[in-house]
Amino acid sequence: MIYRAKHRHADVAPRKMRPLASMIRGMNVDEAIEALRFMPNRGARLIEAVVKSAIGNAEDQGCRNLEDLVVTEVRIDGGPMFKRIRPRARGTAFGIKRRLAHIVVAVTDMDAVAAATTPAVDATPAEPAVTN
Repeated sequence: MIYRAKHRHADVAPRKMRPLASMIRGMNVDEAIEALRFMPNRGARLIEAVVKSAIGNAEDQGCRNLEDLVVTEVRIDGGPMFKRIRPRARGTAFGIKRRLAHIVVAVTDMDAVAAATTPAVDATPAEPAVTN
């Protein structure tokens, strides 16, 4: 089963968090939290909190093996922008865009991942080709 968690309007630009997201995609949740814990970026703290929230959602919804959860989806989407003005020379102004992000994390049981990747085997035998 898929368990999700979101953090909307995170106060870090999406561009700064996307490399961290691609780093933990496909990892076990314990490995992902451990990897994010030693990253110096502020975005790593936010992603780590969302991963922990997804684990908590899994526990709340009755997942039995929390150690077998795998991070299957980490998506960093662009959120709204605060637009500010920076005064410049001779009365002009430059715009500043303060970017926010939406963080979406999905974790899945290892059993569900294995079942999804294994091709379904058809029980009926294939009929031999008839040539005339």
